[in-house]
Amino acid sequence: MQKKQIRREEALEYHSKGKPGKIEVVPTKEAKTQRDLSLAYSPGVADPCKEIALNKEEVYKYTAKGNLVAVITNGTAVLGLGNIGPEASKPVMEGKAVLFKVFADIDVFDIEINETDPDKFVQIVKALEPTFGGINLEDIKAPECFYIERQLRAALKIPVMHDDQHGTAIISSAALINALELQRKKIDKVRFVINGAGAAAMACSKLYVALGARLENFIVFDKEGVLHKGRTDLQEDRSLFATDKADQTLEKAMVDADVFVGLSVGNVVTPEMIKSMAKKPIVFALANPDPEITYDAATAVRDDLIIATGRSDYPNQVNNVLGFPFIFRGALDVRATQINEAMKLAAVRALATLAKTPVPDIVNMAYNEKSISFGPKYIIPKPLDPRLLSTVAPAVAKAAIESNVAQINIENWDTYAIDLNKRLGLDNQLIRVLGSKARQDPRRLVFAEADNIKILKVAQILYDEGVAYPILLGNKERIRSTAAANKIDIDEFPIVDPRSEEQDERRRKYAEIFFEKRQRRGFNKYESHKIMRDRNYFGCMMVESGEADAMISGLTKNYPDTIRPAIEIIGTEEGVRKIAGMYLMLTKKGPLFLADTTVNFNPTAEELADITLLAAKEVRHFNLVPRIAMLSYSNFGTSDSPEARLVARATEIVKQKDPELLVDGEMQASIALNNEIMRENYPFSRLVDQEVNTLIFPNLAAGNIAYNILKELGAADAIGPILLGMKKPVHVLQLGSSVRNIYNMALVAIVDAQIKCGHTHEEAMNRSPWWKRTKK
Repeated sequence: MQKKQIRREEALEYHSKGKPGKIEVVPTKEAKTQRDLSLAYSPGVADPCKEIALNKEEVYKYTAKGNLVAVITNGTAVLGLGNIGPEASKPVMEGKAVLFKVFADIDVFDIEINETDPDKFVQIVKALEPTFGGINLEDIKAPECFYIERQLRAALKIPVMHDDQHGTAIISSAALINALELQRKKIDKVRFVINGAGAAAMACSKLYVALGARLENFIVFDKEGVLHKGRTDLQEDRSLFATDKADQTLEKAMVDADVFVGLSVGNVVTPEMIKSMAKKPIVFALANPDPEITYDAATAVRDDLIIATGRSDYPNQVNNVLGFPFIFRGALDVRATQINEAMKLAAVRALATLAKTPVPDIVNMAYNEKSISFGPKYIIPKPLDPRLLSTVAPAVAKAAIESNVAQINIENWDTYAIDLNKRLGLDNQLIRVLGSKARQDPRRLVFAEADNIKILKVAQILYDEGVAYPILLGNKERIRSTAAANKIDIDEFPIVDPRSEEQDERRRKYAEIFFEKRQRRGFNKYESHKIMRDRNYFGCMMVESGEADAMISGLTKNYPDTIRPAIEIIGTEEGVRKIAGMYLMLTKKGPLFLADTTVNFNPTAEELADITLLAAKEVRHFNLVPRIAMLSYSNFGTSDSPEARLVARATEIVKQKDPELLVDGEMQASIALNNEIMRENYPFSRLVDQEVNTLIFPNLAAGNIAYNILKELGAADAIGPILLGMKKPVHVLQLGSSVRNIYNMALVAIVDAQIKCGHTHEEAMNRSPWWKRTKK
């Protein structure tokens, strides 16, 4: 058979990254067949090469350049470590690359350059311009960093930003705007004291001036003292802020000052200095890890101040991750030739405005707050706010277009915002939110199969991250030897062996409670005592008696053997007739909940409706709005079969019981997950223009098969099964779950415990026979 020739159009389409002027989220290209490889490389790759040779701008169309940023350093000013060299700086640059990807879907190469001469450094970076769509300079010492950035901005036609300077400046400026508004002060009237005159401090001061602050209202200090006009060691950037008062000290300058900004070293500001400031002062103590004055020390002496720090354990964290991913995203998407003042100011105002808008429930959940709202303790958005990408990036892109540094236009801003949100979906956000929520209120988590290496690894991770207090069930010697052989640190974890003499008294107590529950349901007294040697029964009794908050099991046991003790001991929530099982699938399009996948074989219409309402309740626990499709092989009456009628009837029951719930059916999965087809064919549906996030299957076979296909094809990461309708949190692992699966399931169990247990973490720890007052 004659080989089919590679057509030019086919090769160009394969390499295309989207239409010019239209921002698209482009999927990874297939490379599974010989023909795919011929398109990806020789001979097909020659065609895009020819196109780019004729017009260099086509490099954005046919390569990854438009979404590729270089994070570049020489390691001369790394965090608080100083000049540690390029090799030692690499972990920091790799970490920065992760943040670019996680928060803005920007690809990054980290480049560590062994060169401290500024001119040579500039020449090296200039030579890299053909490869990258943007340059993020990082951890380069002052004053060289100022010169390097100026030279590169002038020479290159791609955006260049030194984040150490401008990132802090942008975030703190947004915080300043809102703090001034709350304190009812005007930026052109307030007096500033700036402690520190490095790259970040100078960039902050300049941006404050761009916002309206007056140069004569600044007093700036470096390690040599006040910047005054008599000093001969001040470069151009610093001399702008030089004062006539050569005898100024920090203590004197703080008297009647309105704003203090610290970008220096820890603990240089005293409570007395804070007391001496003007009414309603603003304090930004941004040194890390120790601020110039701690939040507690400052608020102890002034109740009228607003304070921000660089720390995540206090309100108002000034964190550069609020800026650089989204600024570069906006700049790349309009192919900006630089990041100019207008774009920085646009980012400032977008961040300031976002902090004043109602905070989504998913953010409240992440930070364990009932209702975060604009005020002295919330003047800038939280890093886990999912709105940041679709708020800051468009503002930056618009500013680039309006200031004539953009090379392409965005035609539809609403579509652009939707595309931005699609870049990340909600899956990564959801896991970050669950982790943050769990960390705010860690719980005692029982692992019934603690002699398994995967369980021990997860237990250590959870404890090290401050997410949970593990309780390990099993033979002590076996657990300790497994941990030691694999270098897993479990020294602080309680190990409880239900079979040991040490637990005789507790077994008796548990057996009496169990017998009381099950004496007329097939268990005699002897069997009740005997069954308490089983780790699953013992663990469930720990949760039921309040000696633990949640339990996870099932890694090495069949599903029925794990679920049975939970049903017999803990039972269902009030009003729940049957429990159900649900999987959370983390897909590229966002989270997708599937039910029932594990418990009910052939539910009736009434039972299917109950399952749907249980699933909706659980989805809300994730602070998501449930949008539910009732699945069948029929679409809104196209089949009159008993199976299709059952799903239609279940849908009617759900709508009657919860008229506000976004639910519809019966429908095929292809309709549920394709808005365009649904809009064209079934415009009457409640789910038109809604992103369905919950699928209810007509029976166990359909749900379980669908879940396993998705999982095994690698289409999604699975968390579950999450038991629905249980009175207290007991969750079951799938046989052979990975460490990652177990970890994610543990997060769900901890958050579930926070909702269901009815007591605080402190109360639980105080009455616990294990962990007592132990804290990490």
